[in-house]
Amino acid sequence: METIRGLLWKPTPEEQKRKCNALVRQNVRKLDRDIMQLKQTEAKTKNFILQSSKRAQKNPSMAKQANQDVRTFARELVRVRKQSSRLQTSKAQLNSVQMQVNEAFSVRKIEGSIRASTGIMKDVNTLVRLPELTGTMRELSSELMKAGIIEEMVGDTLDDSALMEGEDEEAEGEVDKVLSELLKDRLPPTKAAEEALPAAPVEAEEEEEDNEEMLRQMRNRLQALQS
Repeated sequence: METIRGLLWKPTPEEQKRKCNALVRQNVRKLDRDIMQLKQTEAKTKNFILQSSKRAQKNPSMAKQANQDVRTFARELVRVRKQSSRLQTSKAQLNSVQMQVNEAFSVRKIEGSIRASTGIMKDVNTLVRLPELTGTMRELSSELMKAGIIEEMVGDTLDDSALMEGEDEEAEGEVDKVLSELLKDRLPPTKAAEEALPAAPVEAEEEEEDNEEMLRQMRNRLQALQS
């Protein structure tokens, strides 16, 4: 008997609204945590760039390796900033979805019926494909479909390579902008001039390994945010 009641029970519009809003807030909190982690990573990466630049200027024998580290860390900083920008955009879309959902339920209360919204559907279909939000956005999509606010969902998520597609060509230009912003008159030499510098001595290998370990940790943090 309880099973039959469960199958026949349908949530009220107010219950549907509360659940949709709760799912939106859950996604916003997740984005806020990820954005905060990216800010911390950005600050650390800036510090690595400044340290590597100082090392290049203080020790000419290590300048080549240190300048390579500067550009490597700058590339990571560009990636962190781009991902942070995407998450900020996603947060704005989520807030827009919440406003539109509340408006749709208000219209339903007044008119007694609800109309599917192509605007909400477009935003939700964009958000559900982001790796950071896939799980809870699918649940939100399901609730919005039950309420009649959207009509369909998308299937596949976008992997990071798809999100970064078309950005490689401008990446080096972005790296130069980052270095100009942080180092100003202490910019590393051009690639040709850099190759003419003496290689780092054997004693610097341990420090180079430390830098590589820092990069691995940073990339792991980025991958964790995307999973």
